[in-house]
Amino acid sequence: MASVLARSVIARRFHVSASRHALSKFAMPAMSPTMTEGGIASWKKKEGEMFAAGDVLLEIETDKATIDVEAQDDGVLAKILANDGAKNIPVGSTIAIVGEEGDDLSGADKLASEAASEKSKESTKEEKAPEAPKSHPTTKASESSKQETKPDLPKGDRIFASPIAKKIALERGIPLSKVKGSGPEGRILREDVEKYQAPAAATSGTPSTAVPQPSASLPEYTDIPISNMRRTIGSRLTQSKQELPHYYLTLDINMDKVLKLREVFNKTMGEKDKSAKLSVNDFVLKAVACALADVPEANSAWLGEVIRQYKKADISVAVATPTGLITPIIKDVGAKGLATISSEGKTLAKKARDGKLQPQEYQGGTFTVSNLGMFGISHFTAIINPPQSCILAVGATQPTLVPAPEEERGFKVTQIMKVTLSADHRTVDGAVGARWLAAFKGYLENPLTFML
Repeated sequence: MASVLARSVIARRFHVSASRHALSKFAMPAMSPTMTEGGIASWKKKEGEMFAAGDVLLEIETDKATIDVEAQDDGVLAKILANDGAKNIPVGSTIAIVGEEGDDLSGADKLASEAASEKSKESTKEEKAPEAPKSHPTTKASESSKQETKPDLPKGDRIFASPIAKKIALERGIPLSKVKGSGPEGRILREDVEKYQAPAAATSGTPSTAVPQPSASLPEYTDIPISNMRRTIGSRLTQSKQELPHYYLTLDINMDKVLKLREVFNKTMGEKDKSAKLSVNDFVLKAVACALADVPEANSAWLGEVIRQYKKADISVAVATPTGLITPIIKDVGAKGLATISSEGKTLAKKARDGKLQPQEYQGGTFTVSNLGMFGISHFTAIINPPQSCILAVGATQPTLVPAPEEERGFKVTQIMKVTLSADHRTVDGAVGARWLAAFKGYLENPLTFML
């Protein structure tokens, strides 16, 4: 889908070039319906280099993955405006000048200047603000005194500054109360912050005998740039935790039968394909889908005016990648067997770690599973992925002593897995969540019911 969209964008640009025999601007494409900005991971072609249809021009970093942008027709990359590593580029902003063989490339600089001036106009609009209503002075003397003296801003008073000025000041650690604004009514603008210089330490004419106080030394550190993916993860999870009324239900599940059945299946499958192996998570996903069929209220989403209840279980599986967490989706899990679930899960997980997921492979989903059992985590709670209603946190399976009156010793060792359901109380009441967990537990403690 992303490649098709990119091709259509480039095709439109080349159509203009073919008809007018002139260079054209190439804008940051929207690689998904929700994408508002992106970054340039790397250009695969250099300025002045020819490319053919199907060649990868560049890699675009979205909030979830890195996606190849392919050329639809032959052409030439006249000039690059957004270099490798550029971030937070709004969709529609010009990132390059492209043309066809035979075009006069000398016009690329002019088009680049036009694109830069358009961007400058947009930033100027952001800086400008409506002037505050002027108060009528009672006397000319009071007016002149106000103009002559501009006392330092007292603590607690409101500071008027443009959004971009506040952002730059925060990044550079500049106190806005010390910056003198040149805008209307003393409003602090971008250039005010950029021109600010910290005052030098006051020196007196006579030598001082005071002993210098040692300054507090900061521990060694490394600043890691925030990727688009990490920024999106942070904002969405913060929003979810603040706005969704989470509640949590925890249950212990006897995994003895699942582990025995898994051992039998893997032995049988291994005779045909040694690489084929079922994981505990494959059984978990199948049990989730079966329980959602029994309790469809949990397979829902809050959409503001309506609660949407889904008929199929498209399960998002949390996968840790070097750049952050992503949730590829296994579609219609209830209609698939354990071997298919296992195969699709491994394929999607590899694509996620390689940053090669397509938008349709991670956008959507009706229910999420997050499993930290392979790390030895026995219990945790997860944050709901809106607009979904539920997420299941799966811990490790651990040997546990449980009462067993039928045993001579009065107890036995059982493999117990602890799971916690996080649910949105707007869509899933506590009793509904409890019914879903009971159904889920029933399927895992009697896994042969998967085959019925």
